Amino acid sequence: MKQSTPSLTTELNWDHPHPFILPLTPGADDIDGLNHTNNAVYVRWCETVAWAHSESLGLGLSDYVRLNRAMAIRRGEYDYLLPSFAGEALLLATWLTGSDGKITLDRRFQLIRPADGATLLRGCWNLVCIDMASGRPRRMPPEFSTIYLAAIAALSAPEHAHA
Repeated sequence: MKQSTPSLTTELNWDHPHPFILPLTPGADDIDGLNHTNNAVYVRWCETVAWAHSESLGLGLSDYVRLNRAMAIRRGEYDYLLPSFAGEALLLATWLTGSDGKITLDRRFQLIRPADGATLLRGCWNLVCIDMASGRPRRMPPEFSTIYLAAIAALSAPEHAHA
């Protein structure tokens, strides 16, 4: 899995700047009885791109275990806008978009079909930091705050003007 190239971020109508992008193609096992990608597959893909993004920022599952903290989904919402079909090239983007700086984190998703630029799905998660042993909400450890809040700050940083 690799992060986006400049052409992917400038030529498509992303909801936010600086997306982390995962290329995807629905396979035969992803297709349901209505002959399009099953909605549950989109949810699985969101989890996959979220982990890839977190790992690219420097926080993986082994870090969660070491710190006994995890960002758990408290609420997930998905707007299924258009279907996708087997063999179509798709791009799933994610961003960290907000936090209370203590316990919660917000993540957004957008799935685009590059062939026509159509947005097929938008989603959002509200995450809460938990103690992995007890499952109870706990303050984010410094590693989470430093890394995740920097990603949010980078999202809202103004672009540098070119002379």
